[in-house]
Amino acid sequence: MKNRIEIVASGFGGQGVVRLGQIIGETGVKQGLHVAMLKSHGTEMRGGYVRSQVVLSQDIIDSPMCESPDYFIALSSAAYKRFKDTVADDGLILYDPAFVDEVDEALACTQKAVPAKELSMENFDNALFANTLVLGFIARLVNALDKEIMLESVLEIIPKFHNRNRKAFQIGYDYQS
Repeated sequence: MKNRIEIVASGFGGQGVVRLGQIIGETGVKQGLHVAMLKSHGTEMRGGYVRSQVVLSQDIIDSPMCESPDYFIALSSAAYKRFKDTVADDGLILYDPAFVDEVDEALACTQKAVPAKELSMENFDNALFANTLVLGFIARLVNALDKEIMLESVLEIIPKFHNRNRKAFQIGYDYQS
C-alpha cells in the first residue's frame, strides 16, 4: 500500500457522495488505517454541489486535505471540470457518463467510465444503487481496501435494501470498463 491514499468524490446533493466517503473511511478504520475525511456542500438540500475527501494512511495523517488525489470519483460535469486538474498524473478519474458528458483527453491520469446510473437502472429499475455500484468498483481498484470489509461497511451504514446493495456492490466489483 502507498503510504497515503487520497480519494475525492464529488457530484450533486442526493447522489450519496458524503455517504460514499463515509463508507470508504469506515472501511479504512476497520482495517486499522488512519483515516481523515472532509465534506463540503452547497446550501441547497438537494441538487447543490457536494464533495467528500478521504485520506487513508498507515501513518498519522498530517493534513486531511486532498491536494493531489490518487482517485477522483466524478458524479457530475461540474465536479469533473472543477477537480480534474488536481488528480495526480498516476491517478485515476472514475466518471459516470450519465452525468459527465465531456472528458478531457489531454490529462496525464487514467480515466475510466463507470456507468453506475445506467447499471443501477438496468438491474434495479432505480438509480438509487449507483453509489453502491461505484463502491464495488472502488473496492476492486484500491488495493488498500478489502472487498469484504467494504461490503460490511456498506451494509452497516446503509440501513435499507441489504440484498439489493449486496448485488449492486458485486455488479460494481465485477464491472470491467
